[in-house]
Amino acid sequence: MDLTAKRRVAVTGLGLVTPLGTGVEKSWPALVRGESGVRRITRFDPSLFDCRIAAEVKDFDPADFIDAKEIKKMDTFIHYALAASQMAVDDARLSFGAGEADRVGVHVGAGIGGLQAIEKYHEVYRTRGPSRISPFFIPMVIINLVSGQISIRFGAKGPNSCAVTACSTGTHSIGDAARLIQYGEADVMIAGGTEAAITPLAIGGFAAMKALSRRNDDPPRASRPFDSGRDGFVMGEGAGVVILEEWGRAVRRGAKIYAEVIGYGATADAYHITAPPDDGEGAVRCMRRALADAGIRPDHVGYINAHATSTFADSIEIHAIKEVFGAHARKLAVGGTKSMTGHLLGAAGGIEAVFSVLAIDRGILPPTINQEHPDPACDLDTIPNAARQARIDYALSNSFGFGGTNACLIFRRPDLA
Repeated sequence: MDLTAKRRVAVTGLGLVTPLGTGVEKSWPALVRGESGVRRITRFDPSLFDCRIAAEVKDFDPADFIDAKEIKKMDTFIHYALAASQMAVDDARLSFGAGEADRVGVHVGAGIGGLQAIEKYHEVYRTRGPSRISPFFIPMVIINLVSGQISIRFGAKGPNSCAVTACSTGTHSIGDAARLIQYGEADVMIAGGTEAAITPLAIGGFAAMKALSRRNDDPPRASRPFDSGRDGFVMGEGAGVVILEEWGRAVRRGAKIYAEVIGYGATADAYHITAPPDDGEGAVRCMRRALADAGIRPDHVGYINAHATSTFADSIEIHAIKEVFGAHARKLAVGGTKSMTGHLLGAAGGIEAVFSVLAIDRGILPPTINQEHPDPACDLDTIPNAARQARIDYALSNSFGFGGTNACLIFRRPDLA
């Protein structure tokens, strides 16, 4: 095909498993109300840890989505992804025959993967010996088994892969999936991110890096992007999945189109294993690439779902936004939804893509809660503490990960197409 004539990509289905609820109609209203999903950790006894809080998924039962005999063959991060994918497929009313199966693909990733199973079966090995390790252990923990399990469930025989790019995973997965449709390799993609890494090793490891909040006495107020009192991120878990569909196919079958994916950028800082450069130049280039790919001016964008982890890097992201958007940055709404969900690592970009699409579709900007003492370096409109009604024509979603990996997506209202 002519590679200069990219095909258009519609978002036709949404699926969420988050600390605010399982399903879009639980998570989104709680997000708009400004509810926090952060509580004291219940998955294990956190008493010995410097950080004893996290944003756990609280209302999820894998049996609602997966046959009982299959549940034990998968780690929790795969459970979340299968559930979010099923909800997204149902929302899109997606169906396809055998003749279309090789045009339907999956691109769902994770940043860490099956750490719960790794910890569990290391203990089994240590206490009971190697013969007691489950034969399903390896398929439980390998990250591409997320996409593998989803493809098996739905019979999707097209491109099947995953991104594993730390906190940028979900955004890279959706961007890469959109490219496959744009350039004719697939007609439908199930795409997003998942994570379930609230475990002793993960909490202990991030705490050892001094990356996590220690506001243990007040969990709901611990995640506070852009606030001068922020002291680290709060671990979250869950999954966010979208159905991407070639525009003409979606129109022909009468699908609801939530938004159009029009821009994708991906860059590297080439600077440090965990910290961005002080000037955020990698993020600057990434946002500019997404704008160029979308073919729009910076002043078209009305809403940014910022990476905004509640760490020192928040002010660097704000600096980068000012560099990219210039005077228009003062007119932007820049939200930090991790203030409510915590940081879902590899799933963050997936759920935040869904949030960005819903902001366009429903005309509501979720708040950034816990804005009590705004950081003077974070002096843009961060939608403090209360949601706001607004018509958004173009939304940008940012994700930046360890290793200096950056990803940005731009979504457009479907009625502007």
